[in-house]
Amino acid sequence: MHTCARSVDDHGPMRVETLATRPDLLRPALALGDIGAEFMRHDQIATLTRAVRLAARWPEYFLVVLDDGVPVARAVAIPMTFPAPDRLELPDHGWDGVILWAVEDALDNHAPTTLAALDVQVAHDRRRQGIAEHALTALRTCAKTNGLERLVVPVRPTGKQRLPHLSMTDYLAARGPDGLPGDPWLRTHERLGARFVKVAPFAMTITGSLRDWETWTGVRLRNGQNVVEGGLVPVLASVEQDLGVYVEPNVWLEHPLDD
Repeated sequence: MHTCARSVDDHGPMRVETLATRPDLLRPALALGDIGAEFMRHDQIATLTRAVRLAARWPEYFLVVLDDGVPVARAVAIPMTFPAPDRLELPDHGWDGVILWAVEDALDNHAPTTLAALDVQVAHDRRRQGIAEHALTALRTCAKTNGLERLVVPVRPTGKQRLPHLSMTDYLAARGPDGLPGDPWLRTHERLGARFVKVAPFAMTITGSLRDWETWTGVRLRNGQNVVEGGLVPVLASVEQDLGVYVEPNVWLEHPLDD
């Protein structure tokens, strides 16, 4: 088993370790934060990649960034086979889709060729200091170290929640004078050389009863579209069917692995 424990900056205090070599870092890494609003914890596909499962199955791809020995970020990814005869394009189901692919490949003993990032989280008091770039660079190094050929990311644009009714295509059209995306998280990726592949229109699907959604969001859903805090798009609800459905689009990017 290869690992990715190496210094991100050989001349500074920043280092990257993996759970393969430092399993004791799991709890402090999780304490750095989570992926978003409460309702996002109820994606049924995501239950396949709970932290304890990732730590046990793919610890070499669970990275923790340390600054003078203190965890300041984590970067989590999973290996999969892509492309393949039945996988000519990255999945429209994005985040959910690559989780299913990775689990299928693990069960079928298929050799992985691509690394898919699931989560990059930086400590709240250390954001906007370039640490996310360190984490993403470490993922690229990790992919190469483990003999993988590609690094892909189903990016969740953080600024999209301010414009939940805008289509993802229109949201992506907004660019700054420098030509980079207006969205801060997409900008971070593109500054590192990531290229746009396509929109993943069904990246994450979450369903629940109206009572479930009220518990998760504090909002009593009405028929039709309902904006909830933290949602990139509205929740579609049917009072008659006692059902709320959230289908979130993400953006597929690919990072170069060349030096």
